Amino acid sequence: MQELFSEPEKRGYEPLAERMRPQNIDDVVDQDHILGKDGPLRGAIRTGELPSIILWGPPGSGKTTIAKVIANSIDAHFFSLSAVLVGVKEVREIIDTAQKQRRLTGKKTILFVDEIHRFNKAQQDAFLPHVESGTVILVGATTENPSFEIISPLLSRSKVYVLNPLTEEGIVAILKRTLADKERGLGKKKIKIDDEPLRVIARTSDGDARRALNTLEIAASLTKGRTSNTNHGSRITIHEIQSALQKKSLMYDKLGEEHYNIISAFIKSMRGGNPDAALYWMARMLAAGEEPLFVARRMVIFASEDISNADPQAIQVAVSCMQSLDFVGMPEGWIPLAQSAAYLATAPKSKSSYLAYKAALKDVEEHGALPVPMHIRNAPTKLMDELGYGDGYKDPHRFDGNFVKQQYLPDKLGAKIYYRPTENGYERHISERLKSWR
Repeated sequence: MQELFSEPEKRGYEPLAERMRPQNIDDVVDQDHILGKDGPLRGAIRTGELPSIILWGPPGSGKTTIAKVIANSIDAHFFSLSAVLVGVKEVREIIDTAQKQRRLTGKKTILFVDEIHRFNKAQQDAFLPHVESGTVILVGATTENPSFEIISPLLSRSKVYVLNPLTEEGIVAILKRTLADKERGLGKKKIKIDDEPLRVIARTSDGDARRALNTLEIAASLTKGRTSNTNHGSRITIHEIQSALQKKSLMYDKLGEEHYNIISAFIKSMRGGNPDAALYWMARMLAAGEEPLFVARRMVIFASEDISNADPQAIQVAVSCMQSLDFVGMPEGWIPLAQSAAYLATAPKSKSSYLAYKAALKDVEEHGALPVPMHIRNAPTKLMDELGYGDGYKDPHRFDGNFVKQQYLPDKLGAKIYYRPTENGYERHISERLKSWR
């Protein structure tokens, strides 16, 4: 079995959640609908006739575990990679190896792709001919709806299995197994814990076994040195659980996954003209696993909201970045993202068009559907023409400078001004032009 990228290097110590990962089908909890005695996936594993599959489920529901169980159960070469960390180049290298192995040994190759939804269309297309030919059996894991995130040709050639979030009872069972396991778990520590603290861990884990085990591991570490009687072990109480949950939240923040705070820092750094801070916060988001397309979308919004016509090219840069990201994908997608962030941070700023729309919307909400002035109404029929639609309209192209003063707003609003350009960047020229028009 060969593994790339997503597996931790074999070290003397692994996180508890990794050590306690089930080794066989019977240890997987709460997925009996696919892995039970008569479950379809269990049957496919038992016969060795496994199609390409997509495992769709929430975090910590067992997607990676099931892929490893498959690898342990089927006589096949196994490769594992993360769509967050690799691109088409690495996929092609694995395909080449799979083709050579098949010629030499006749064995199948199982390719597990974690977070397969992170691959863009071009990257997913790379799998198609090899899935069709049977060179690889693709096992994709995703937390997103495959109907929207997996290309149709690949989806039609794969069997989708939906994984359930783990139940409270299922997580409690995993925690008890961990406390009893002397080889991989905490059994040697002789830790004691009542059912209620276990249920608190289970309830706060939101169906995520990995999160629950991380909480238990932190809580266990907090009991160290509190008792000298190692024969009787230590006890985890609600107090340790609460402390563990707080500590875990701090660790979560340090990993840069505090979604709203960090995206706020990113936006405000660009708004404040600080490319260094903007790039730092963007790096924090991407390193923590934030969806790159989310970052790109936020920059498109920022380009219009905070830069606007002070630099009309800003929106082009942001949109091009988003298109480039879709074309290139990760891991190289950070390059256009960084370019765009640096450009937007250093561009002249204006919120004039954003504020203008808000002011116009306020009038719409306050005054309702005011009538369109007759002279700028459309008159496609004879009746409308007879009713005076379009009468008195002045075509700007018939006047010097392609401009003529006339009323465009409803009568009740008259010559009200919404858009007030700044003197920043290109808006300085817009401001001068409007002064001569208004």
